Amino acid sequence: MRYSGIIKNDIASAPGLCTTFFTQGCPHKCLNCHNPETWSFTGGKEFTTDVLDDIIQSLNAQGIQRNFCLMGGEPLCDENIFLSYLIVTTIKQKSPNTKIYIWTGYVYEDLVKKSNAKIDKILSLTDYLIDGPYVDSLRDVTLEMKGSSNQRVLQLNIDNVKKIWYN
Repeated sequence: MRYSGIIKNDIASAPGLCTTFFTQGCPHKCLNCHNPETWSFTGGKEFTTDVLDDIIQSLNAQGIQRNFCLMGGEPLCDENIFLSYLIVTTIKQKSPNTKIYIWTGYVYEDLVKKSNAKIDKILSLTDYLIDGPYVDSLRDVTLEMKGSSNQRVLQLNIDNVKKIWYN
């Protein structure tokens, strides 16, 4: 399993202070992607249990609760799903109050139709899902947590999905 990087005190990705993790590898390869260095599935660094421990420790470093952001690459593609599952389930076990934000080029409805046990579990533990591919012709730098207007920020709940922050 490979990853691209970690930002332990991220203030740009989501509300509040966050630990942000970038998976390595992406099948979408969107035109003018913000992270093209994450496209190759063979690039990046090897993921180890020490990296997982470092993520968990960073979530409450200096007594400050952080949110967790999972980005890519593509965290929900077949090649990265086990790693994403491992990280998200471990975070919710060890730091259950951590809000989890996930960015994916897939659309929520397609992820639900796929009905993969690991994806289903990840989505059940996710607080916010930012879905849809980046579309360069719809780029809008004024949008919160997304790069193009086709993308959605979805607050995931057990019983329903509330769509928020469309623009």
